[in-house]
Amino acid sequence: MRRPFKATAPVKEGPRSNLEIRVPKVQLIDAEGTNRGIVSINDALLLAEEAGMDLVEIVPHAEPPVCKITDLGKMKYQSQKKAAEARKRQKTIEIKEIKMRPNIDDHDYETKMKAARRFFDDGDKVKVTLRFRGREMAHMELGMKLLNRVREETTEIAKVEAEPKLEGRQMMMVLAPRA
Repeated sequence: MRRPFKATAPVKEGPRSNLEIRVPKVQLIDAEGTNRGIVSINDALLLAEEAGMDLVEIVPHAEPPVCKITDLGKMKYQSQKKAAEARKRQKTIEIKEIKMRPNIDDHDYETKMKAARRFFDDGDKVKVTLRFRGREMAHMELGMKLLNRVREETTEIAKVEAEPKLEGRQMMMVLAPRA
């Protein structure tokens, strides 16, 4: 026999308001922002109803809890706007990859380094990947020499986050911009 689906109770987001506040006395701040002192919850609810607003719990862990007479919808709207603004301002750091071969020519190397500098200016991390093919595997020291050259040329603008390491036929190193 199948058990009936029992959904979890909905979790309320945001501060408690009006009848959800279940304490006998609260520290009340009215709509103008003046402190009314400690009053009973019934008196606070009556004052909020007279003002045509909501009684909102601002500091729930205080003794007694601090409540304010305010418009709950307006308060939620402002907090959503603030959160959206914070999300807009944050920068996501991406890892850009630059692939090279151990016997890369000077001009190609300069082009790749110009791209790496541009990535660092944008605030992104750069993963330098060296791919070895065929007999190049016998000359790992060329790869290490190339990665050390990259490290030396970027010391002013970047720091090494992951030292060069060999994984199969690839050697990798991660550089992060200096803050």
